[in-house]
Amino acid sequence: MTYKIVILFIFCFPFTLRAQTESYSLSLQEAMEWMSNNNPSLQIADKAIEIAHSERQKLNALWFPALNASGMYVHMSNKIEVRQSLDTYTTPAKRFVQSILPDEQLITSILDKVGSYTLSLPLLQRNLTTIDANLSWPIFTGGKRIYASRIGNRMIDLAQVSKDETQALLQTELIETYYALNLAAKVVEVRKATYQNLQKHYEHALKLEANGMITKAERLFAMVNSQEAKREWESAKQAYEIAHRTFCSLLNMENSDIEFTPVTPLFIIDELPDSLYFKSLSQSANYTVNKLRLEESIANNQLRISQSAYLPNIALLGKHTLYAQNIPSNLMPRTMIGIGFTWNLFDGLNREADVRTSRLTKQSLILGREEATNKLNVMIDKLSNELQQAEEEVSTLQATIAMSKELLRIRRKSFEEGMSTSTEVVDAEVMLSKVQIALLMAYYQFDVSLATLCAVCGVPEMFWTLLDSPQIKKQIWK
Repeated sequence: MTYKIVILFIFCFPFTLRAQTESYSLSLQEAMEWMSNNNPSLQIADKAIEIAHSERQKLNALWFPALNASGMYVHMSNKIEVRQSLDTYTTPAKRFVQSILPDEQLITSILDKVGSYTLSLPLLQRNLTTIDANLSWPIFTGGKRIYASRIGNRMIDLAQVSKDETQALLQTELIETYYALNLAAKVVEVRKATYQNLQKHYEHALKLEANGMITKAERLFAMVNSQEAKREWESAKQAYEIAHRTFCSLLNMENSDIEFTPVTPLFIIDELPDSLYFKSLSQSANYTVNKLRLEESIANNQLRISQSAYLPNIALLGKHTLYAQNIPSNLMPRTMIGIGFTWNLFDGLNREADVRTSRLTKQSLILGREEATNKLNVMIDKLSNELQQAEEEVSTLQATIAMSKELLRIRRKSFEEGMSTSTEVVDAEVMLSKVQIALLMAYYQFDVSLATLCAVCGVPEMFWTLLDSPQIKKQIWK
């Protein structure tokens, strides 16, 4: 990492310098803040909320009138005109003349000549041009607009719940990864201390063997266990490096040269609410249940939209001609306004199929919500049992550590005085390290289970409240 990037990172994020190298202390709260500002999954969830707002705006557009402009140019093969034969008018005239002058031929011949012609009155020319503004404003849709607006609101709520769920899952993953890094660092300390103690024991064994106080086999046993402790120490350091890379990857800093040191310790709380309390929270806050509830509401409104297809649609209609060529206004008025309706009386049972599909979808979501609630209760019971088990293990292991330390002290002193074997000292040393690591694992299991339980119940913020609780125990061992 370049110098400028390091300086920018320090100013953007309040780390505490721990050493001359690029190693920085990092609290759990700071890690959570950094991840929330830089994680792509949360940015995608924000975009999903914006998309939901746009979809709701599209659905709400049904409440507003539709105004559009249309135009056309038409060339017709012939003019549009009215033709009327004059014979219709000359025949009555001839009858009248003949009734007065039966033998009169001149007037009759003239009327016959005139009656042979046809009167032609042009109405429209062959070339027509028009530009119109059209207005359509639905005033009754059978409730479709109301239900569509409700669907739009539920879509926004669904996107928000999905974002909250993503954030809760990322928080759980961060806590698990952060405390895994913390656990790995503590295990390295335990393995290092065990190796150093066994190495000292091996050095004492060399001196005692030289003085003839122990056998060669005991000295070799001390040496083998010292080398095994060193191997486990190296393995613990490799596990720490893997945990550190995983943590940096979660923060989108896998290519960084900075080494983070977790400063928020593992903790445990003696008294937590029982599973019934968490179950009551989950009924209204669990993300899966809430999403199914919102989807059920959407399906219910979709069912109502399908049922409204049996009702007519009524709308106000308007039209104004902005420009017209070769279209007389007496034949085509420039402005019209009215009201119209459409009523689908039969569509081949398509409406019935839509109603049936919507009803089945709603029923499936109800069953899915019930199943999710049952699985949720089982998960809460499982996590509560894990918390209780981890708490009991911590209480037992803390007492075991005290006894293991005392046993190790007694055997070391006895070995130095030649009253115990090297095997007994090594066993006591290994037993102490195992108990210490088991205690670390119990703390880690408690913290991860608690974070998972809060996320499953839909109250991830509860973890931070408990983290600041005065009942919290952060001291692992003295």
